[in-house]
Amino acid sequence: MTDSFPRLQARTRRFTLGVPRGFTISPQGDRVIFLRTKSGIDPVTCLWEFDIATGTERLLVDPLALGAADEDLPPEERARRERSRESAGGVVGYSTDRQVRAAVFALSGELHLVDLSSGAVRRLETPGPVIDPRLDPTGTKVAYVTGGALRVQDLATGTDTALATPEHDEVSYGLAEFVAAEEMDRMRGYWWSPSGDRLLVARVDDSPVGLWHIADPANPDRPAVPQRYPAAGTANAEVSLFVIGLDGSRVAVPYEQEYLVTAIWDAHGPAIVTLSRDQRTMRLLSVDPATGTTESLREDTDPAWLDIVAGVPARLSDGTLVWVADAEGGRRLIIGSTPATPPSLQVRAVLDVDGDTVLFQASGEPTEINLWTCSGGTISPVTMEPGVYGGRRAGGVTVVTGQSLETEGTSVSVIRPDGSRMADSIRSMAERPSLDPRVSLVRAGSRELSTAILFPSWHVPGSGRLPVLMDPYGGPHAQRVLAARRMFLEPQWWAEQGFAVIVADGRGTPGRGPAFEREIRHDFTLSLEDQVDALQGVAAQHADDLDLSRVAIRGWSFGGYLAALAVLRRPDVFHAAVAGAPVTDWRLYDTCYTERYLGHPDEGHYEASSLLADAEKLDRPLLLVHGLADDNVVAAHTLRLSSALLAAGRPHTVLPLSGVTHMTPQEVVAENLLLLQLDFLKKSLGL
Repeated sequence: MTDSFPRLQARTRRFTLGVPRGFTISPQGDRVIFLRTKSGIDPVTCLWEFDIATGTERLLVDPLALGAADEDLPPEERARRERSRESAGGVVGYSTDRQVRAAVFALSGELHLVDLSSGAVRRLETPGPVIDPRLDPTGTKVAYVTGGALRVQDLATGTDTALATPEHDEVSYGLAEFVAAEEMDRMRGYWWSPSGDRLLVARVDDSPVGLWHIADPANPDRPAVPQRYPAAGTANAEVSLFVIGLDGSRVAVPYEQEYLVTAIWDAHGPAIVTLSRDQRTMRLLSVDPATGTTESLREDTDPAWLDIVAGVPARLSDGTLVWVADAEGGRRLIIGSTPATPPSLQVRAVLDVDGDTVLFQASGEPTEINLWTCSGGTISPVTMEPGVYGGRRAGGVTVVTGQSLETEGTSVSVIRPDGSRMADSIRSMAERPSLDPRVSLVRAGSRELSTAILFPSWHVPGSGRLPVLMDPYGGPHAQRVLAARRMFLEPQWWAEQGFAVIVADGRGTPGRGPAFEREIRHDFTLSLEDQVDALQGVAAQHADDLDLSRVAIRGWSFGGYLAALAVLRRPDVFHAAVAGAPVTDWRLYDTCYTERYLGHPDEGHYEASSLLADAEKLDRPLLLVHGLADDNVVAAHTLRLSSALLAAGRPHTVLPLSGVTHMTPQEVVAENLLLLQLDFLKKSLGL
């Protein structure tokens, strides 16, 4: 029997299993190392090699062959995977030496080394469970974190040395603190020197951070899990930096600003990026590893906030700085001090620097993300067809990943140094969905918002009005409307249930320039205005196909907040809502995200965007869904709104998910959650 779409989507982790990822290209340009599960329903990630000359793949590491069928992860690794939204298991990360001759990885907390030539794997003895192992560039030593201590093992002798040991239980060395991993995409806390004799190491002291407890009411015999959570307006972790030598030397690297954004250590020395607490000033500092003194290389300011762009700082072979900054209305690639891209091209990320060639992502059209190179001050497109593209580059070789609306799944191509392309060279093993999205991308409403419209496959235009389902994320820093087929698989399933589905990206979402993103400042409720604007715009284009007397809205995380906000403040437009893991009181969300957009709570911008005071306004059906193990948007958000609704005498429904985090990766939960939402919305709209 063929699996239903909800079951297949759950089994395939939203069709991400079997998709190649985590590419590393050898500096000679002859091999590509990558991660992939063996099939689209296999959750165990393996390590593979692709030989560019022969076009053949080779399995390097199969966790099942190493006896790692059931993973027993240390708590720190579980937290890392939650922060990175990693839903698969097995080898989910690895590190190589400079020449890509060997790699290290952790399985069930055990450290393993693989010779990439022979494929031989050996387990290395460690005194505790291993977190984030990284080979030094020379390939002779491996560093890792265990029990909050940073340790280094000599691969030739097996000597294992603690370089930095925590002074008390709230201190760790070499790991990223909560807000760095959750909001700044910094998943690491140490960086090797090119010669492998020293490391730049972050020390995190969580003791100033408020102590919360994540309980499991379904299992009252289990103690609540303590968590340091930096709620808006409260103290962050104290993060300090040191250059630590293998000889035991330690040099402090002082810096003034609140946040350590990222660091690099290349042939031109170490450098760090720091950000002020109000996120309006960002500094790039060089570091003298001998003395720890810093020198300012660049300072950027913005009256609203500065966005963190992945992949920078970077440097060309001669040390010229590669940066991304806002100028003349655009997010631009900066080489040295000169903008290399026009204001109309919005740079998304720098992916690699290969000698003097920079590979980067950028958008001309907000729904598309293309690949470009910059060399000698000249930019050139690598991809030109509509879609969403990523990639890596080294040794003159470029690996290109691509998704589009016309093609299914993710394709991976290799471009050789001579420009010849090996199309679909690295196979995707992802499952084929049981439906085909019928999506139209339009500009809708007075603000010409990027909007996707999906109708049932059986719907004939003008044959009858369908109930409407708005399905947004809608918040800053994330997009739902992209020219990629996979983005619209679940919306199409909803359409097949009899809805006209609308997905709209409002103000605050990326791809349309800094000014558009900053319109959300100090007022998240603008995102609701934009959903109404998009709905009205689509209705004007499809007047005979939409039943505006039956409009529902659903969403998760910020989308959940937006769904609850919609029925509380615009019941004239929205007739039912499903709010999954919603932020209901922004004082309960973390410092870095919330203060970026709303400022410090003392500035007075929180109440207007919070939901609790609106509880008495509810007169539409509302289903609140929340994982009780969620350590990002904690269940207190839903429970406090539910209490306020009860106090106001407003009927509503709460669906608690025992043992479920913010990701809802569990197969049965993910499948039935869709079906329960469908049942709720159909009953609420009288369908």
